[in-house]
This record gives sequence, C-alpha cells and structure tokens, in this order.
Amino acid sequence: MRELRQQPIDPQAEQEIIDSIEEVYFSNDSFDMVRHELEKLPPELNLQELEEYRDKLKRQQAAVSKRVADLILEKQPSYVKELERVTALQANLQLAAVICTNARRQLRVSKEEFTEASLGLLANQRRRQLLTGLLKSLRTIKTLQRTDVRLSEMLEEEDYPGAIQLCLECQKAASTFKHYSCISELNSKLQDTLEQIEEQLDVALSRTCKHFDVLHYTKVQKAYTLLGKTQTAMDQLHMHFTQAIHNTVFQVVLGYVELCAGNADTKFQKMQYKDLCTHITLDSYIPCLTDLCKALWEVMLSYHRTMQWHEEHDKQKTVPSQDDAAGESDELTVDRSYVKKKLEHGLTRIWQDVQLKVKVYILGTDMSNFKYDDFIVVLDVISRLMQVGEEFCGSKSEVLQESIKRQSVNYFKNYHRARLEELRMFLENETWELCPVKSNFNIAQLHEFRFMGQCRSPSVSPSRQAASSAGPALEELSLFQQYHQDGNPFEMHTEHKEEETEDVLASNGYESDELEKSVYQDYDSDSDVPDELKQDYVDEQTGDAPLKSVSRETIRSKKKSDYNLSKASAPILTNTTLNVIRLVGKYMQMMNILKPIAFDVIHCVSQLFDYYLYAVYTFFGRNDMPVPSPSLPTYSGREAVPARVVGPACLYESSGLGLISSRLRTTLNRIQESLIDMDPVGENAGVHGPAEDRKEKVPSPHLSQMVILTDSGTLYGLAQRVVATESLVFLAEQFESLQSHLDTMMPAAKKPFLQQFYSQTVSTASELRKPIYWIVAAKAIDYEQMLLMMAGVKWDIKEIMSQHNVYVDVLLKEFEQFNKRLGDVSRHVRIPLPVSNVLWEHCIRLANRTLVEGYANVKKCSNEGRALMQLDFQQFLMKLEKLTDLRPIPDKEFVETYIKAYYLTENDMEQFIKNHRVRLSIYYQTGGFRIAFCLSSSLTLAALCVPVCACWTQEYSMKQLANLVNVCLGSHINKKARQKLLAAIDDIDRPKR
Repeated sequence: MRELRQQPIDPQAEQEIIDSIEEVYFSNDSFDMVRHELEKLPPELNLQELEEYRDKLKRQQAAVSKRVADLILEKQPSYVKELERVTALQANLQLAAVICTNARRQLRVSKEEFTEASLGLLANQRRRQLLTGLLKSLRTIKTLQRTDVRLSEMLEEEDYPGAIQLCLECQKAASTFKHYSCISELNSKLQDTLEQIEEQLDVALSRTCKHFDVLHYTKVQKAYTLLGKTQTAMDQLHMHFTQAIHNTVFQVVLGYVELCAGNADTKFQKMQYKDLCTHITLDSYIPCLTDLCKALWEVMLSYHRTMQWHEEHDKQKTVPSQDDAAGESDELTVDRSYVKKKLEHGLTRIWQDVQLKVKVYILGTDMSNFKYDDFIVVLDVISRLMQVGEEFCGSKSEVLQESIKRQSVNYFKNYHRARLEELRMFLENETWELCPVKSNFNIAQLHEFRFMGQCRSPSVSPSRQAASSAGPALEELSLFQQYHQDGNPFEMHTEHKEEETEDVLASNGYESDELEKSVYQDYDSDSDVPDELKQDYVDEQTGDAPLKSVSRETIRSKKKSDYNLSKASAPILTNTTLNVIRLVGKYMQMMNILKPIAFDVIHCVSQLFDYYLYAVYTFFGRNDMPVPSPSLPTYSGREAVPARVVGPACLYESSGLGLISSRLRTTLNRIQESLIDMDPVGENAGVHGPAEDRKEKVPSPHLSQMVILTDSGTLYGLAQRVVATESLVFLAEQFESLQSHLDTMMPAAKKPFLQQFYSQTVSTASELRKPIYWIVAAKAIDYEQMLLMMAGVKWDIKEIMSQHNVYVDVLLKEFEQFNKRLGDVSRHVRIPLPVSNVLWEHCIRLANRTLVEGYANVKKCSNEGRALMQLDFQQFLMKLEKLTDLRPIPDKEFVETYIKAYYLTENDMEQFIKNHRVRLSIYYQTGGFRIAFCLSSSLTLAALCVPVCACWTQEYSMKQLANLVNVCLGSHINKKARQKLLAAIDDIDRPKR
C-alpha cells in the first residue's frame, strides 16, 4: 500500500479509479465493507480472480488515501489555526472556573457577615411600597363607588354634559382596576347610570319642543355630542316634535270638551282626536281654535328657534386644523350635514302635521249656523295660521285652504240664503222713507269697509292689519321675528273695536236746523206761481209778458227746476240700502280673507244687487195698477172711428217713449229666471225646476201696505219712488266704486262674469227711472180732461183768432200744479236734477202726444183753425219754458210737424205719410215665453206680468194719418186725392194685418 501510495499516478487515472468505487462505500459510516465484499464472492472461488479483485480494491484504497492525504496537506494552515483557537478556549475555561470558585467563596463570606434583620428591613420596605400603591387604588375605587350620588346631583341641576363627562371618566378609571373583583359590579352600575342619564336627556330634549331655551338646548346638544349620538338626538327630536303636536292639540281640545261637558266623565280621554273635535260646542269653538293655534305656534316657534340655534352654532364652530384631527373633522362635517338636512326636511313634515290636526278640528264642527262676526274670526285665525305656514316652510297650505274652503262654501250658502230672505223681509217692510245720512257719507265710513283702508294685499288677514298699522318697520318683519321672544300672533285684537264708531247719520237729514230753515223758506208762499199764468190777458202778438217780470220769474224757475235745494250733496238711500251696502262689505271682507271662494262670494254680491233692482222695478216700475181710462180708438180700413178720450195706459204705448231698453229687459228676465221663485208655495214645483234649483231662489217681494201709490196728493207716491229709485242708483254708484277692488280678487278665468255684471246689470240701474217716473207723469196731468176740452173746440172758423183756447190755460194750470206738488215733495225728499228732468220729459211728451191725438180727433178744420192750433201750441210752449229748464222741449217737432202737415200738397202729403207711418214693437213675457207684436195702431196693454219694452220706429198712428187726409178734404185735396192717400195708408197697414 505504501508503494502504491508512493507511486506517481496520473490525476486523470486517479480520478477514474475513484470514480470506479462503488457508491455504497460513500453511503454512511456504519457501512460494513468486509461483509459487503464477502457477500459478493461467488459460490465457486477462483484465486486469480480474487487476487485481481484484491489488487483493484488496493488501487482504489491507495487512490483514496492519496486523495485524502492531498486534501490534508492542502488544509494544513486552517487546521493549525483552529487548533490554536481550541487551545485558547481551554485556557479561558480554566480562568472561568477560577472566577466561579472565588465568587462562591466570597458569597459564603457575605452570608456569614450580614444578619437576617437587615434582610427583613429590606423586605418590609418593599412591602410598604406595595401597600401604598394598593391604598391609592382602594381610595380610587371608593370614589368610584360614591360617584352615583354626585351624578344624581348633577342630573337634578340639569348639568347633563358634566354628568356624562364624569360617568365616562369613571368608566375609564374602572377599566384600569378591572383586575379587582369589586370593579366588575361597579362597572355594571356605571353603565346603568349612563343609560339613566340618556333617558333623562331624552326627556330634557322633548321639553324643548314647546318652550325652547337656548341654554337648556345647548346643554342637551353638548351632552349628545359627548355621547357621540348627534344624529340619534336629531331623530329623537323630530319624533318628540311630532308627539308634541299630537299631545298639544289633544289636551287643548280635551280641556274645552270637559269644560263644556260640566262633569268629570273620563270617557273623553279615551276618544280619538277626530271624535273629540265633534264635541266642541259653538260657544267654545273660537276660543278653542285660538288656543289650539297658540299652542301649535309655540311648537313651530320652538322648531324655528332650534334651526336658528344650529345655524348659529355651525357658524361659530371652528374646525381643527391639525393633521391628527382630520378624522374627527370629517365626522363632525357628516354630523352637521345630517342635522341640516334633517331639520330642513322636518319643516314640511311638522307643518303637514299641524295642517292635518287643524283640518280635523275645522271639519269637526258644522259652522253653517255661526254668526258672521264669529265666522270672520275663524277665517282670520286660519288665514293667520296659513301665513305662519308660508313663513315657516314656504307652504301654500293646500290642506288648510281646502278644508276652510269647504266650510266657507257651506257657511256662505246658508248665510247668503238667510240674507236674501232677510233682504226680502226688509223690502216687504220698507216704507221707502229717506234714511238721513251726512252729506259726506261714504261707504268707507262703515265698519264693514274698514278693511279696504289698509294698504295691504287681499290675501292678508285682518289681524295682520293691526300689526301692520303699528309701523313700517314692524310690518317688514316676519311673524317669527316679531314674536321671537314673547307674544303670540293669535292673540285677539279687540282693544280697538270699542273705540270704533260710525258717524254717518245726520239729524233729520240735515246738517243743522238753520240749513233746513233756509232750504224751505221760499216755499212757504205762492210766490213760485208765475204771475203770467194768473193774468187774463196776454199779448198774442208776442206771447210774452213784460220783460222785467219774465226775467224775474225765469230766474226763480231756474233756481228751483231741479228741486235739489241745499241738500244736493246728501245721498238718497234707505235703511234697506244701507243694509245691502253693509252686506256687501261683509261679503267682500270674507272673500278678502279667503280668496278661493272669491267667485262664489262675488256671485252672491251680484244677487243682492239683482234682487234689490228687481224689487224696485216690481214695486214701482210695473204698469199693473188699474187705470180708470177708456181704451184708445183703433183704426182699421179706410173709415175713421169716432173719437174717444185717451187714457194714460194708451199713451204709454202711443207716446213712443221706449221706456225699457232691451238691455234692461234682458237683465230683468235673467233675474226672474235665475233668482226669483215664482211659485213659493210649491204648487207648480215641477214647472219651475227641481227643488235643488228652487232652493237657490227667493220669492218675489211684495210692496208694503204702508206705501200708498194711488194718492194724487203725494203725486202717486213720488217721494217713495224717488227714494227707491235713487237709492238703487246710489247703490249702483257704490258698486262702480268697488269694481276695481272686486276685480283684483276675482280669479282671471271668472273676470268676464264680473265685467258682464257691471255692463249689463249695474249700469242699467239709472234706466229704471223712465218706467218708474212715467207712471207718475201719466197720472199727474189730467190728459183726459184736456182731450174732452179739445173735442169741444170749433176748428172750422173763418177768421184768424188772437186769443188761444182755454184748454191751453187749463193744461198750463195742470203743469203749474204739478210743479207746486213737486216742490211739496221736495220738502221731504230731495229730487235730483235727472229725476226732475225725466218727470218733466214724460209729462211734456205725454201732453204733446195728447195734443196730437186731440188734433187728430177733429172732424172739420179750416186754415184759420190750423193757425189757431199753432197759436195754442206756441202759447203752451212759451209758458212751459218758464216752468222748466228742460231743453229742448220733448216732442216739440212732433206736434209742429203734424199741424203743418195740413198745408201739404197731394204729393207732399203722400211722401209725408210714407215717412211718418207708425210701427210699434212690444216685447213682453208670459209663462216663460217671449212674445213680440208689431202693431200698426195704438193698443191698450193690460196689466202685463213681466217687463215691457215699447220701441217705435215712426211717430203717427194710422188713425192720425187718416184723419189728416180727411180734414184736408175740400180745402186743397179733392176726393180723388183723398181716396189715393187713404189707399196709400191702407197699403202701408195691409202687410201688418
């Protein structure tokens, strides 16, 4: 082996030898190579093979040994170095053993030198330190156990932030000593105390819903902030507001119900709020409503102030700028955003709850039987509440408007029906005496129209006017600003009502007794009678009296022609008129407060005027009174019927006055169809419409038996007629003055109704003067006597006369007497200029028509007779012009043209007949049907039951034209021409027959 190791071997060959070694020799240290080789021997041994194999193993062993030796030689420096380290470690271990031996020896010496007392002192010192720490912990625990007493005191003082702060600190301290067994019980007790604080905090939060206090609410919010429950607090707050509204209204209504019940019956407390509202009596309705609104105002004011507190708090609160507070700042921003949105959303919710509660109260009682003033108070309170809602959350209060509209429509229908019946009663008991008012009387002086004097919009309630009158600065503030600290917008403003008085009535219709004396001092004698009418002789050449006398009497006549006297500025009205005006004021006040029913109210206002107008016409304008006059002769064919006297009833149609215009006739028909119940007893209910429609109608009024219209001494009730007619005109003037105000309150879609009412009804009031005063004019002058006297005059004279006929003086005496009686009437009732003009126009027109009728009755007439006719008529005109200022004289041309027609030639006469033929269209209504007749001659109309309109297109009747032709026969018209002209008249009349 040594030889083999010493022999040089090629490294490659050496590596091949090592590689040829079996892998098993490199497996592990426990490998038994001998056993391995022996087991490899074959059953039959061969020495040579064994030797060869032995040599192989030797070469392998020599190669391995050589390789190991080479490696050892290669690592020799490392080996030496490591060996040195082992030697150093051995030296260190020996040194450590020496040190340990010395330490043990020294410890043994120390034990022997120190005593056990010294060691005991050290142990006691350490125990003392431990006990001192324990005592401190026990004192803290004792303080924690006594914290509940302090917490109770702080809760009684309502120091909620301090109580919560203390409780949280105690909980934090308790967690420090949780290793003590007594702390677990204390910790549970603190948790219960914290829950109790939250409960009391919730109660404190609920108290802010009715009476908001800044300090109190600040404490509550700070407490919730410490608890980290800001959002929860806001949710709870809205729940408390809802509960506060419910509890408030229930307690207010319950209190009034129990007070009115008069006993301690507790069944009311178990009722629902809706059922409870039905037990409110009429006497307690308004006080309960007022208190209800006051209580709800307190709740809404608290909510408003709550929002203000949060707005101011958010402005004052500064957000921390440190980086470590960023998370806290984000959380604070989220809380503020939540609170703001919750409060804004809560405005509508709170107001909706208030509306629903008040709606139930409003609809719980039937207010149809309320007094007007009480109902106005209700409207005022609800209007103020709606104003609060608009300022509270910008709501239009549709729920309240709908409920109050339902009650208002129901109330107003009953109220208006009662007022119409009351108006009928007033009219039927009205004696049409003058109601003495001052000359400066104006509807604004009446209590009912005081609301119009306030500068405000129609939607503002009257109670707000009291606030607005306090000053411009106060008016600009909202209700929440005005009553921020104290007061209530629903306080009843009654302190000024006692001071308000009406000073509209005058003493006996005059401002003073001296004025009354000066008015009538000129009427105490006969000085108003012109001297010319007393003379037996008048110069026929001129027809005038001496110049001086004419001037004096003309001046006196002009002074008194309108009979206004010194009372010209005093309006003519009756107590009924004043009552209607007051009703209009009340109606306007109602719709001023509640605009949704403005159209219904204005419609009812129009019915008041309609009924008054219809009553005045029915009482004084119908020609249905018996007139003791024979009928007017008619003409048919070529022959003239013998003359008869003409009565006023005939002259009504033949005068061509056109008494009732088509517009007035249409208005009267409309009123009768829509407002007048023609069958109040109910005998022909089916004819006049369903019962529902008849409910809206009123029976036609009847004139009081105290009013006498048949006495000639009073000019057939002229004073009453003047008072009635002119009071209607005055009423129409007041309606005209109110048109602009009514127009502002009328809905745009309904304004045509208002315009039509004014154009077709109000404006026709003055047109009633003609038919009403015509009846007086038809009876005041004795036209029948004049016709009889004219029939006795001889007209076929041969010489021209210088003296007029007696009938002219008689007729002028009639007019003189008429003028005197007008003056007598004017002592009691002022006769306005339009009235005197209508009366004079009617009388003159009827007199002139009577003259024509009298001339038409003449059988024979000469040229000198026609001259006498002209003389008579000129004398009549001259004296008449001194009695009246009316110019021109009505129908003057009508008479003159007829007289002058006598001188026309045949051709001119034929043209005259064609141009002056008569056509009378008479409209009247009976049984609901309108009938029109076209008549060719005069016709006596019996008592018509409805308005009549007579419309003439030409002047002369067939009989008058035929008489004109017959009288001209023999003078300048022969028989042939007469037949031709009569045939022309007959041709004109034939189509009508």
